[in-house]
Amino acid sequence: MMENRGQISAEFLLLFGVLIIVVMLSIVFVADEHELNTAMAAARNGAVEGVGTSSVAIYPKDTFRDYSSSKSSLLHPYSVEIINVSYSEMGYDSKYDKKWIQFKVYAKTSSRFDKAELVSIGDRINFNLRKSLAVSFNSTASTNKLYNPVFSSHYVYTTANVKWI
Repeated sequence: MMENRGQISAEFLLLFGVLIIVVMLSIVFVADEHELNTAMAAARNGAVEGVGTSSVAIYPKDTFRDYSSSKSSLLHPYSVEIINVSYSEMGYDSKYDKKWIQFKVYAKTSSRFDKAELVSIGDRINFNLRKSLAVSFNSTASTNKLYNPVFSSHYVYTTANVKWI
């Protein structure tokens, strides 16, 4: 009878030890996925905000002055629809010692804009996307005034030009 008393405790400790190891290993994967999910949510919110502010022609003073002389059609409300926001892992960025993620926005508009105007609208969308990322990861102090690139714990984020469909 005495030799069986410690058996349950040893099995319990072995099982508990294995569970701790499994939990610790899965935390690493869950943390990375959580960071990417947060980035994707922030990117979508930023892209929608960019469409909203530019669609109703709300611009900073310098941008308004520039558009008044060269892109006057952007000073009137217009419609832009975000079709998709996606990201691609671009590999490891040794300059920042982090993985590099690049976001790409797919959008369409019913209005007829020339290439320069579409680039301006896309720049506004990407600016707001990056700004939303910087605010979400509390990294506004570690980036420039264009929020390019944006940093999080494990990633560096950039944006590709908006793809117009």
